Amino acid sequence: MSTNVVLKNMDEILAFEQTPLQDRNLPRTTYEALQKGAAIDPGAPALSFFLSAAAMRTPYTLTHGQLLARITQTANALRRMGLGRDNVAAYILPNMPETHFAIWGGSAAGGILAINPLMEADQMADLLKGAGVKILITLEQTPGVDIWEKASAAAKDVPSLEHILLVNFTAYMKGEGVWRDAMPLPPVSATIEGRDDISLTRLLDEIAGENASGLDFEGPGPNDTSTMLCTGGTTGLPKIVRRTHFGEVYNSWCPSLYVGAENVGPGTAALCGLPLFHTNAMLVTGLLPWMHGGHVVLASPSGYRGDGVIAGFWDMVEHYGISSYSGVPTIYGALLQVPHKDKDLSSLRFGACGAAPMPVELFNTFVNETGVKIIEAYGMTEGVLASSMNPIITDNPRIGSIGMRFPYQDMKIAILDDNDEFLRWADVDEAGVIFITGPNVFDGYLIESQNRGIWLEQDGKRWFNTGDLARCDAEGYFWMTGRKKELIIRGGHNIDPKIVEEAMHKHPAVAMAAVIGRPDAKVGEVPVMYYQKSTGVDVDLADLAAFAQEHVSERAAVPKDFISLDALPVTAVGKIHKVTLNMLEIERTIRELAGWHAAEIGSLEVVQDSSRGIVAKLSLNSGEDAMRHALGQFTFTVDM
Repeated sequence: MSTNVVLKNMDEILAFEQTPLQDRNLPRTTYEALQKGAAIDPGAPALSFFLSAAAMRTPYTLTHGQLLARITQTANALRRMGLGRDNVAAYILPNMPETHFAIWGGSAAGGILAINPLMEADQMADLLKGAGVKILITLEQTPGVDIWEKASAAAKDVPSLEHILLVNFTAYMKGEGVWRDAMPLPPVSATIEGRDDISLTRLLDEIAGENASGLDFEGPGPNDTSTMLCTGGTTGLPKIVRRTHFGEVYNSWCPSLYVGAENVGPGTAALCGLPLFHTNAMLVTGLLPWMHGGHVVLASPSGYRGDGVIAGFWDMVEHYGISSYSGVPTIYGALLQVPHKDKDLSSLRFGACGAAPMPVELFNTFVNETGVKIIEAYGMTEGVLASSMNPIITDNPRIGSIGMRFPYQDMKIAILDDNDEFLRWADVDEAGVIFITGPNVFDGYLIESQNRGIWLEQDGKRWFNTGDLARCDAEGYFWMTGRKKELIIRGGHNIDPKIVEEAMHKHPAVAMAAVIGRPDAKVGEVPVMYYQKSTGVDVDLADLAAFAQEHVSERAAVPKDFISLDALPVTAVGKIHKVTLNMLEIERTIRELAGWHAAEIGSLEVVQDSSRGIVAKLSLNSGEDAMRHALGQFTFTVDM
């Protein structure tokens, strides 16, 4: 399975593809991948976990053999409880070892649905009902955490639900220097209102007596559903993406071809700080190192949001010999504020960055101050993990590029007409919509009606329309130019503007609303709302803000500003032209920065470039150095 190669250019990728994928001897399923990784050295550390940064030097650790045993026991228990190949279990959990037991044990026995514990109860209920969930794994009632309150409220409205398996932090609470693995717990007292038909037991109790040496049933096949993840924004009901076992194996193998298997294998440690309902945390800091024999450090139940995790990050790197980690740009910005000069960072091979573009200034500053290589990539849940990536070794780093496509997966730029119909494939450096096809691409959303318009039949292949805009240069590197699907990315979290707009249209003074992302140096983008007032109705900003607070369910999606226009810009067919609004926001940002830095603008024009997307053309009469530094904190393109 291990391939000691680093693909550095398109010629090497094409040469690599001369060997058929089926001859690469990859595991067929995620369970087989875990078995092969554990066989490298069953006694080597596989997973270390601690409840808080203060406890990071005394972790709870499982070896590869022990981790595989727990996953196997979980799979056997779930099958015994009725989870068949066509059934679905779900988990609503923070980052814990049990979360991985649920993911990989659940996918071995049936399908496993990941649900964001920050969702509201009604959203959780809709997802549980939509997937027909039979078994739910969630956190027991815990002081200061509201997961049980929301999960239990959601569970009572799910007719398919038969069992709830509870998880708690007791095993990880230290007493007198020892782990409290065997600490007796009181009987489960939790109940679900009006649902006597749902059994409630503890996960660790259910798996304790199960066979740990192998599956007691016929294991999954490569095309069977493994995990089911949600996508499409943190507001409203996300789409449920079904991923196959081989798709996850393939896509967890591909990054090793760009960073080197030796950087993710035995003797290396990956730090997981992103949430385990997200594909990056699950695979880049999970299956990827485990299938190569590596070690994963699970940094607190809340990951990077955990108390002291960012402040103690460099200590963790030094203590565990961390080799790699994943983060969004805001994490990199926060880490720069933490002193690191006296820490030994020699173990770090690379940091991965995705979910949102990395500002050039932040990229350069981080690399120069820490010496850590940043590997930028592009992907989406529908493509399992990633579709393109930059190589770790290059004499000419393409800062801002999302890299070259993965081998055996094709990725092209298409030119579409005004009705989103395919016209042709784009020329070199011509901007268009990214389409992908290959072994990692999902089979479709769980709800069939959501699959309309997402596929393109072309060149004898079925291509997925990502909705993202990019161009591809002559050397095969892709460069993002925008997002056709209009998602706002705030600190790595997706916000669907349509859900916010629907809520705000209920206000009597709002005739038409358009929510877009305002450039923000700290979190990438924040939502703002442009609106057209209803005739004869007046409103002040405080009223709109209060209405948004009440009617927009996701806090991060509440607009930070409300801008009234006499008429919103529209296309020839009457659709709101959000690109125009994006251009207005970029101009506003530049003028505001100039005021802050006492820079005098000579000329400023924001235009739509055919190959680069939105470009701000700026000349300055004074303050150029300060403005270059300030603008480097943002991801929009500026010609100075």
